Amino acid sequence: MADLETFRSETRDWLEANCPPEMRAPVRDERDVYWGGRNASFKNDAQKAWFEACRDKGYTVPAWPKEYGGAGLSPAEAKVLREEMGAIGARPPLSSFGIWMLGPALLKFGTEEQKVHYLGQIARGEIRWCQGYSEPGSGSDLVSLQTFGEDAGDHWVVNGQKVWTSYADQADWIFCLVRTDKSDKYQGITFMLFDMESDGISTKPILLISGNSPFCETFFDDVKVPKGQFVGEVNRGWDVAKYLLGHEREMISGADGGDRTSAIGAAMARHSNEHAGELDPLLRAELAMFDVDALAYACMGEKFLDEIKVGKAHPAQPNTMKYAGTELNKRRHELMMATGGSRSLEWDSKDTDGGTPARSWLRTKANSIEGGTSEIMLNVISKRILELPGA
Repeated sequence: MADLETFRSETRDWLEANCPPEMRAPVRDERDVYWGGRNASFKNDAQKAWFEACRDKGYTVPAWPKEYGGAGLSPAEAKVLREEMGAIGARPPLSSFGIWMLGPALLKFGTEEQKVHYLGQIARGEIRWCQGYSEPGSGSDLVSLQTFGEDAGDHWVVNGQKVWTSYADQADWIFCLVRTDKSDKYQGITFMLFDMESDGISTKPILLISGNSPFCETFFDDVKVPKGQFVGEVNRGWDVAKYLLGHEREMISGADGGDRTSAIGAAMARHSNEHAGELDPLLRAELAMFDVDALAYACMGEKFLDEIKVGKAHPAQPNTMKYAGTELNKRRHELMMATGGSRSLEWDSKDTDGGTPARSWLRTKANSIEGGTSEIMLNVISKRILELPGA
C-alpha cells in the first residue's frame, strides 16, 4: 500500500509537470482527439507535447509490457494513473482502435513477432487501424459474413464488402474477418491484417443524420493479402473475433467510467449561470440521479475489468456492460439537450460550436446498434446470465 501511495504521489507530480493546461479540458470536437497514423497532424503544440510525453513514458498503453511500448504498470498502478488523470480532466494522449480492440487480441493470440512489430507501432501512434467486421446482411449475425479469401499459394485474394467501418477512409491498416472456408460457418473464418493502401481497396463515407461521416462502406476487389498476415489460426478467426468483441463493447460502453459525469457538471454550471434562482427542480433531480447512476456504472466497470484480469468474468458480462453503457450515454446526451433548452437545438451557431450538442445527441442513437444491437444484448443477458427459458 505504501508503494502504491508513493506511485500516486509521483504520478501527480509527473502529470503536473507534463500535462499542459489545454489538455485538461473536455473534448469538444474531432480535432481535440489525436488518433495517430501515417498522416496524423497535431491540432496544436500542447496536444503534441502531451502525446510525446505519454509516448515516451509508456502511458499511451500503460498496462502493456515495456517490450511492446507500454509502461508495464500493474493493474493497481494503472488504476491509480486513470484516477489521477481523471482528477485533472486529462484527455487521452492517443485514441486508437489498435489500443482498444486489436491490441488486447494480439496480446492474447499473436505471435511474439507480431506483438513486437504491431504493438510497438500502435503504442507510438505510428499506425491507425480500422475494423472490418460488419457486412450488409451480417451485422448482429456476424458469423454469416461472406467476404471471401481465396487461397492463391503465397497469398489470399480477398473479395467482398464491409459496412459501418469506422474511419476506414483515414485508417492505415485494417483487422478484418474473412471467410476462408465456405463449408464451416464458425470454423471457416480467418482474422487477417492488411494495409489499406493495397490495390483493390476503396472506401465510401456514409453520411449520418448528425451531418458527420465517421462510418464507411469498404470494398475489396481482388485484394492480395500475404499468407503470414493473420492472427491466431487459419479458419479459427472467430475465436479471436469473439474475444475482440468483448473489448469493443467495453470501449463503446465506456466501462472505465470515462467522462460521463464531468460534462453533466459543466452543463449544470451553465444552466445555473443562465437561470440563477430559477433552476427547474425536476431537472436538477434528474441530473443528480444521473450522477449517481454514472458513478455506480463506473464502479461496476472497475469490478468487471478486475474480474477479466483474473479470468473470473462471466462470458456474457461485456453484453451487460455494453447495454448499460449505451443507455447511460444516451441518457447523458438527453440531459445535456434538456439543460441547454432551445439553445441546444441550434445547428450551426458559433455559440454551440457548430451545433455540437445536437449533433452529439443524434450520434448517440447509433450506440444501441453498433457493437451489437441492444435487443441482441438483452437476449444474451436473458439467456446467459438470467438463464430465462427461451420462447
